[in-house]
Amino acid sequence: MRNNKRKRKTQNKRRQTARNEDFIMKPSVDWCFKELMRNPKTRKGFIAVLLQVKPEEIDETILLENELPKEAEEEKKGILDVHVCLADGVQIDIEMQVFYVEYWDERLLFYLSKMYAGQIKAGESYSILKKCIQVSVLNFERFPDDDFCYRTVHFWDEMAGKKYTDKLEIQILELPKLQKKASGPEDVMEWMRFFRGQNKEELKEVAKGNEYLEGAYEDLVKMSLDEKKRLQYEAREKAILDYRSNMEGARKRGFQRGMIQGGQVMLIRLYQKNRLTLEEAAEEANMTVEEFRKLVELAEHSME
Repeated sequence: MRNNKRKRKTQNKRRQTARNEDFIMKPSVDWCFKELMRNPKTRKGFIAVLLQVKPEEIDETILLENELPKEAEEEKKGILDVHVCLADGVQIDIEMQVFYVEYWDERLLFYLSKMYAGQIKAGESYSILKKCIQVSVLNFERFPDDDFCYRTVHFWDEMAGKKYTDKLEIQILELPKLQKKASGPEDVMEWMRFFRGQNKEELKEVAKGNEYLEGAYEDLVKMSLDEKKRLQYEAREKAILDYRSNMEGARKRGFQRGMIQGGQVMLIRLYQKNRLTLEEAAEEANMTVEEFRKLVELAEHSME
């Protein structure tokens, strides 16, 4: 009996060890993404492909802490950012956004404008203003009508048919589009595939042959073995999953309410007040008794 108990304990320990060895953090979880960007080499490699320059052309990337503070509520919604300043003064705000938030476009423009305006103080010349780039890595589809997984947005002079200024720029990377026949620069898509990676094998394969991605993969492995970091990661992942679940529940309830038409609501109320029998209400709604009973249950459930 004792031998069997000891054997089960050993087997459970082995299974737990195997699970720990297989575990790796997913870069698409914003907390993990931000931790990866703390490595100057990783930042340099990623920013180089965004700017379409060679990494050696980027002298330095300075990670600015809390320069653009986001509201605590936004962190709950899966929005964490990395604010970087290049040696030439160009500022880049990079965020991994887990899912769509209301007024997404307005919010994006607000933070880009805030970053640009934040460079200058009262009395200083406008000549000191440097280019600002807002980079949004999205784990959802913002533009479902096309296959472009990567796009850049500028101010455009419609009359002249050319770019008005390059001082403000938006870059958008839609990770889910990689599952389709996505269109975009291969070097950018390589990084996107890494950010989208779901397991050790996939991440290692994507990183192979790219020294910057290989370095990011090594950081991922180390972070995943760090018990404290793993707890932080799992807490963040749980918060995101909880928020997504709550939003999905709210969406379904809204959809269910929308399914019940105004006339049907009145019939349900008359039935609930015993002014109509189930059969009479079903007949008025042009439904079978069973269909109307299910509609009543749906209405009651959606109001919970």
